[in-house]
Amino acid sequence: MATPLARTSTEAHLYMDLRPCDCGETASSWSSSVIELDDDLGSRYTGTCPSCGTEREFVFRLPDDIVLPIVGQVVYGDGAPSELLDPGEWLWVADRYAGAVPAQTSALDAEGRLAARSRISAARAAMDEVLAFVPSGADEVPIESFWSDLGISVREEEPGRFSRDRLEVIRDTYHRILEEIDSSV
Repeated sequence: MATPLARTSTEAHLYMDLRPCDCGETASSWSSSVIELDDDLGSRYTGTCPSCGTEREFVFRLPDDIVLPIVGQVVYGDGAPSELLDPGEWLWVADRYAGAVPAQTSALDAEGRLAARSRISAARAAMDEVLAFVPSGADEVPIESFWSDLGISVREEEPGRFSRDRLEVIRDTYHRILEEIDSSV
């Protein structure tokens, strides 16, 4: 099996966060290094589970073109479908980030607005990742795009959530919320 591509370190860290240790612990401090993988460069993340002491390792291919972080934005990828997370996992991530933001952000203090902005930016970026799985000219994410247990279960719960129109409405709503937060600073 080919080593999966991590388009950004943000995507790699999210992937690792969604793969807990066998003991169930999700937290870990990761050390990373660049390594050689056959004819490619890769990144190796190593860490020790703080609960049970198990040594953990993840290895990813690095992209040919590095996606640089953008100040004030969360970017997971490069517009192509992820090799690490399927569209159901991305939608689950978007739901979790957006669900951690109160409906009315205008009453938040500066620290609360900053946290809300970070979470909504991550949710919007995750929605862009779901949309990357919709083929050009198609109306929805194809069923064969789902491969993880979590992603399949998210799709099975509500398959209509994976229509292009619905995904774009949600992503655009997150964009408007970001504009509202930014205008209240």
